[in-house]
Amino acid sequence: QVQLVESGGGLVQAGGSVRLSCAASGRSFSSYTMGWLRQAPGKEREFVAAIRWIGGGTYYADSVTGRFTISRDNAKNTVYLQMNSLKPGDTAVYYCAARLGLLTTRRSDGYDYWGQGTQVTVSS
Repeated sequence: QVQLVESGGGLVQAGGSVRLSCAASGRSFSSYTMGWLRQAPGKEREFVAAIRWIGGGTYYADSVTGRFTISRDNAKNTVYLQMNSLKPGDTAVYYCAARLGLLTTRRSDGYDYWGQGTQVTVSS
């Protein structure tokens, strides 16, 4: 059974940094693409970043390029999202997701497994 467990969210001031973690378990993820998506109150879930487990190719939403970095630790089966220069507009619940295959997608319905989400609140 696939499990994705996020951690690391919280309250941070604008301009600050937060690192989210996603511990993945239940199977080998070598054929998966891992993503971070977020959902703000009253808005649709949106793509943030993705990484191929094998090869490590990364992809970002325009809104976070240059500020956020996605990475993975194969030994720990963990994916990270380092978020710097945070803005109040980054406030959302952040979800870790897994997609079978190496083709990345920005569509939330393209992911097969989801974590429970972790809240990130950026105060001005």
